[in-house]
Amino acid sequence: PGGSGRRGAAPDLMELLPQWLAAANTHGYAAPPQTLPALLDAARGRTDLRPAALAFAGPRALWLARLNTDWRFALRSTPGGGTALPGVEESDRIRRLWQEGLFAERVSLLAAIRAREPAAARELLETTWSTERAEDRLMFLDSLRMGLHAEDEPFLERALADRSRNVRATAAELLSALPDSALAARMAVRAGACVALDHTNSADSADSADSGGDDTRGGPALVVEAPHECDAGMERDGVVAKAPAGRGERSWWLGQLVEATPLGSWSARLGGRTPEEIVALPVTDDWQGELHAAWCRAAVRQRDADWSRALLGRPSTPEAGGPGAVSLAERAKLLATLDSAERAEWVAGFIATHGLSEAFQLLGVCAVPWAPSLGRAVVDALNIARDAGSYPWSFSGVMGLAERCLDPSEAGRLDGLLAIPDEGEDASPGAGSYWAEAFQRLVGTLRLRAAMAEELATGGAVGEA
Repeated sequence: PGGSGRRGAAPDLMELLPQWLAAANTHGYAAPPQTLPALLDAARGRTDLRPAALAFAGPRALWLARLNTDWRFALRSTPGGGTALPGVEESDRIRRLWQEGLFAERVSLLAAIRAREPAAARELLETTWSTERAEDRLMFLDSLRMGLHAEDEPFLERALADRSRNVRATAAELLSALPDSALAARMAVRAGACVALDHTNSADSADSADSGGDDTRGGPALVVEAPHECDAGMERDGVVAKAPAGRGERSWWLGQLVEATPLGSWSARLGGRTPEEIVALPVTDDWQGELHAAWCRAAVRQRDADWSRALLGRPSTPEAGGPGAVSLAERAKLLATLDSAERAEWVAGFIATHGLSEAFQLLGVCAVPWAPSLGRAVVDALNIARDAGSYPWSFSGVMGLAERCLDPSEAGRLDGLLAIPDEGEDASPGAGSYWAEAFQRLVGTLRLRAAMAEELATGGAVGEA
């Protein structure tokens, strides 16, 4: 077989650099001056490294960035371009920088104030809102996501009448994330008019089988009547009238209404049912996929763990997608609303039932290091894949994640997988030796991570502190 998928047995040090930098910053280290050029070169090529690399590099990096155009990203990545931003109490400096500063400086200033005093940031933005360019208004408005609060509602309501469609859409999105906002209430009324509970359901088209239950004809079901038009009020509240190519207009409008409706309103509308009970209801006329997909988006936007849990369903179900998660990407987003322990348990259950072939995206949202149960599930699934006789590079993505995310204390459990296994009749030629090499790399990386953490904790790895 070709060796293009082989990664060798040696750890990939560059892949461990983000963890090393995070640990070094946690322990308060500073980069030795002679390492700064290489560090800046690495951060130039990888945007994910920049925050930690610049924190580790300190002010010298900004001095170097002014001398080398290749490193100018350091100035753009640092609030104020390396110049200290004024404190909240320095009202004159704030006003001057806001009115006279470069766009990047103004964005950084607004974000810094928003992080400390959300109301003060919004009030500062209001002082120049009417004179800002549309693209600048959009960026400034987006900064209000941080610390979004009911006090922002009047300003966001006014932004619904903005000249820019993108500004209007962003304002509507932010308002829909405030469950007690007037926009959320308007959307709830519209969505409630489209989705009703039928207590006398006898339709053959009820999607009972798709919801994982038995045939429920004769029991309650959800009946959907999608909007027949997108009126001016809907458009003002952020509903996009024109459907994407290949998408029906009515289903497009329905999805937007349901997505923007506070999830807490559905229980009152549907007989006091819990999210699990609502999701389990059959939906008539093939509307279940559209309705549940919109609920998925709402659960992610509103960070509602109860609804996410209901839509995910049990990880051991045959489809493993739950009633409403129609893609791995959606499942990953729903999982991200759960706490880290529950997230790890769900993904461990998914892997135990379905293996690793679809687990990569789900593993990517799990906290590092992986919880013991998740680590065991991944190692067991890798062992099963090895015994099946396939080549390890089919699982290179998961193996790479395991190298970075498995708890280093798990290295001892892997010793039994380092030997070359006997090849079965159906095994791919040489697969056993390639698996042994892959596990050697995994164990070596885990032990390197353990040594790295110990050295940083005891002060033996960096020249300056």
